[in-house]
Amino acid sequence: MELPQIISLLSGIALFLFGMTLMGDGLKRVSGNKLEPILFRLSNTQLKGVLLGTGVTAVIQSSCATSVMAVGFVNSGLMKVRQAISVILGAILGTSITGWVICLSYLDSASGIGSLLSTATLTGIISVVGIFFRIFSKDQTRQHIGDILMGFAVLMFGMGNMSNAVSELGKQDWFMDTLTSLSHPLPGILVGAAFTALLQSASAAVGILQALSVTGLLTLNASLPLLMGVTIGASVPVLLSALGANTNGKRTAVIYPTASTIGVIVCASLFYLANFFFRFSFMEMIMTPFSMALVNTMLRLAMLCLLLPFTDALEALVTQIIPENKFSEREDIIIHLEDRFINHPALAIEQSKRTITAMAELARDSLKAAFGLLSDYSENGYQRVKALETSVDRYEDALGSYLVKLTGQELTERQSREVSKFLHALSDFERISDHALNISDSAREIHEKQVTFSEDAWRELSVVTAAVNEAVCLTTASFIAGDLAMANKVEPLEEVIDNLCDELKLHHVNRLQQGKCTIHQGFIFNDLLTSFERASDHCSNIAVAMIELDLGCYDTHEYLGRIKEKRTPDFDRYFEGYRTRFEL
Repeated sequence: MELPQIISLLSGIALFLFGMTLMGDGLKRVSGNKLEPILFRLSNTQLKGVLLGTGVTAVIQSSCATSVMAVGFVNSGLMKVRQAISVILGAILGTSITGWVICLSYLDSASGIGSLLSTATLTGIISVVGIFFRIFSKDQTRQHIGDILMGFAVLMFGMGNMSNAVSELGKQDWFMDTLTSLSHPLPGILVGAAFTALLQSASAAVGILQALSVTGLLTLNASLPLLMGVTIGASVPVLLSALGANTNGKRTAVIYPTASTIGVIVCASLFYLANFFFRFSFMEMIMTPFSMALVNTMLRLAMLCLLLPFTDALEALVTQIIPENKFSEREDIIIHLEDRFINHPALAIEQSKRTITAMAELARDSLKAAFGLLSDYSENGYQRVKALETSVDRYEDALGSYLVKLTGQELTERQSREVSKFLHALSDFERISDHALNISDSAREIHEKQVTFSEDAWRELSVVTAAVNEAVCLTTASFIAGDLAMANKVEPLEEVIDNLCDELKLHHVNRLQQGKCTIHQGFIFNDLLTSFERASDHCSNIAVAMIELDLGCYDTHEYLGRIKEKRTPDFDRYFEGYRTRFEL
């Protein structure tokens, strides 16, 4: 090949890869990022796993991406290794769909319907419609459809470049000698695997083979080993996803190369053994882009049928390959925030929701434990509150960084509201746990210095702690469930708590004047009331953020001002109910 042809081939490969990526991204966005959550929610049986793995891969145009998602699911505890096997087997089959899409670029009949579906006609029509949607439409969905159409047009144009660049190879002796050497299964498989690992795309490798088939020299005998090697080579990027994964994540990453290698070995052994005895006449058949796509699909379907019944054996094998590390450190509680999901917002938000739910429950539990220390102090109980507060801090750090990364992705309006709600609530849940630790410190001081309050003071403290505990439990439950009706009850309760704290401070001043309490007792008493009041304020912040984001209002102070200026009948009803329940 001369230099201009080499450049044309490389530019064709680049355009092909870019078009495939653009088309796949557009398809994902048009689907509203719903494919990924469906993948892990509905892959509870082998058949569903295979169908979903095939379907998702056909849409996003990458078996590697689907497999990496499966690694992320297993690594985060959303999916079992056994479930991931069927998804990955489906992905191995699903990636062959791209070969059939590429076939459209070879419909060049001179007359009839073929002329309407020729490469030039299809590319021209699709690119015009795509650029029209992309530039002139303000609707986001139509813009993504424009991306799909433009990606398809670029892909077809790239295929045309590749085909034109290699069309003269049929006259080159070295090319014919190379194809002859690749007719032997082992060299062909190794070359196909190495070539695909370099490209990091099975679809691209098959596309190039389809382009080479236009030379008229590529036989089935030479093509089949290359296609087998392509299947193995496509697994290399998945192995890289094992870096940083836990044991089950590593096992899942090993499934693709293990399954593809075993499948190729078994299929190659059976096919070439049969060929040895029966001498298949079709082995010298000249391949076309259509027959290349057909053979690729049949090979992968045969591998799927052979391997699917042995899912348990595959699981046992990858367990042996990646044994349990008895000396591994305890997995961190925040390891389940998968960076692999940042490019898949629906999954990232699902992960964030699960993580912030755990954080909210820890903050709630820390406050309950702190209240318990006021009446029954123990050093173990104090250390538990301290450990819970540390865990909540770590959640906040991890979630904050993760959500900031997520805001850089293209999100739907609903997803943006979810992320905003999480960001609003993060610091408030963390501050609740801080106040729990403050209450624990006061309980420790009461215990160590043997501080005693009057009977009235203890009774009043028990009333306000019950009210604050109610506020935290109500806030946590409403946040986890996304229940706005429940969230609307928090602000009336918070106002009752504020009134209680003010009343308790006045009562304490009266007891000081009567000599029933001391100044030192007063410092601890006021510290407790401050912590109670601030914890309830953070509950109010969380509930208000939920409500205001749902209403499309982003000014908390404005919202609270409207509530207090014009109290609704519901607010008054809830307020009176809580005031009666928590009466001193």
